[in-house]
Amino acid sequence: MTFNELIQLEGLVVEKAKTEPVFRQGDNNQSLYFLQSGLLKAYYTCVDGKEFIKSFVMPGDTIGSLTSVHAKERCSFSLMCLEPSSLIEIPFVKIREHCAKDPELAQHMIEFLLQFSMKKEKREFQLLCLSAKDRYTLLLEESPQLLQQVTQNDLARYLGVTPVGLSRIKNRVLKA
Repeated sequence: MTFNELIQLEGLVVEKAKTEPVFRQGDNNQSLYFLQSGLLKAYYTCVDGKEFIKSFVMPGDTIGSLTSVHAKERCSFSLMCLEPSSLIEIPFVKIREHCAKDPELAQHMIEFLLQFSMKKEKREFQLLCLSAKDRYTLLLEESPQLLQQVTQNDLARYLGVTPVGLSRIKNRVLKA
């Protein structure tokens, strides 16, 4: 069985409105979500209320709080719809049950987790080793559609700069 076949077999279609949360930081959420359409943001909220966006989730992406589904701890981040979104929710316990019985599916899940880890490693490298200008330029190259779909405040939070800093970076890039 492939992961897509598992989604069809065990998944539940969930429709969410713009600004509606899929789950919140602190929730106990035991599912993974496959985004069919729409756009999501995954973000952390600090004690002082400051928000940091860890990722934008596009159609075809799968996301969930691995800390919550595997370690049974509370979600460390929130997931919110930036536009009306259609997701397929799959309880993680169902994924485990099927993987225990199906080596092909288990191999698909290993591949999924490796891809997820590489994506996370890339994001960490960008935040720790690239300048804000370089992160913005990379975003322009890899996901130009986000500039039309996401607010400037959310772009700034994703890049790790203030909205004023983002404006300055955009002006420098335009002049170059």
